[in-house]
Amino acid sequence: MENKKEMLHIYHIFGKKIGVTRDINNRVVSQQGYQPTEYEVLESSDDIDYISDRELELQLLYGYKIDRQSYKNLINKNKDKMTLNVTEQTTTFPCPLNKLKGNLMDNIGMKIETGFGNYTLTAELTNWIMQNANTSMFNPARTYVYNKAMHEYLNKTKPVDQNIEYVDATVFDLIRSWADSRGIYKTGDAKTQFIKLQEESGELARAILKNDKPELIDAIGDMVVVLTNLAALEGLKIEDCVTSAYNVIKSRKGKMQNGTFVKEQAKECTCAKEQPQTQNGMQTGLPYITVNGMLNDHLKSTL
Repeated sequence: MENKKEMLHIYHIFGKKIGVTRDINNRVVSQQGYQPTEYEVLESSDDIDYISDRELELQLLYGYKIDRQSYKNLINKNKDKMTLNVTEQTTTFPCPLNKLKGNLMDNIGMKIETGFGNYTLTAELTNWIMQNANTSMFNPARTYVYNKAMHEYLNKTKPVDQNIEYVDATVFDLIRSWADSRGIYKTGDAKTQFIKLQEESGELARAILKNDKPELIDAIGDMVVVLTNLAALEGLKIEDCVTSAYNVIKSRKGKMQNGTFVKEQAKECTCAKEQPQTQNGMQTGLPYITVNGMLNDHLKSTL
């Protein structure tokens, strides 16, 4: 007898988000705290491929932030991840306090969805959880944190520039976690990372000249890893550096010249400019005049 597929539902929380779940009541009402008047079910199907693609289409159509991974990919990725129990008040982890950090580090990048907001587990959030986790009074093999406290912590650590849209960059957290576990931040320094960056730049140049796409991908990736670690060693986060750079260039105007984008320069003044006068290759200290970069013919004849 063929197994019956589970029905999947695309739900819409008005003004908030569009998501997918197998259990509307548990996911939207119990976990996220919304009432039936605050959400609607847009579509239902037992076809996970269709639902995964349709969720992203509807997120775009309704103007919400589009998930970086489809529902199907996220489900497959999270098969081996620890299962959280999220209620209105708390997020509970399925392990005792003495094993919590290991479990959290193994699950860096996983999503934590609460009624206060949706968050990504990072190395920084892991440290906060370890400082604020409590052992469950009902089951000593479980630990929990308060959602409101976690929300307030994450809001306090957000950058203050509200004009910039910050995106989750969990891969950078994984890089930092990898580097930290190997002692790069304890014994390394920015100068060494800079030298490493030049080495990887050479690899990138060779990949471009050979038109070797796999090597190109590897070289670019290695350079991003090095830049991530260089920034960390200087007390910075690469996400903030990239965002800051984008904030500078996002309104920049210009045009393509010889295969590169050249920013629009401020118009040069057409008024006369004084330049040092020279005679027989020696500066005389007397000015001559240029107009639009050309020597004034009269003064030029006197040199």
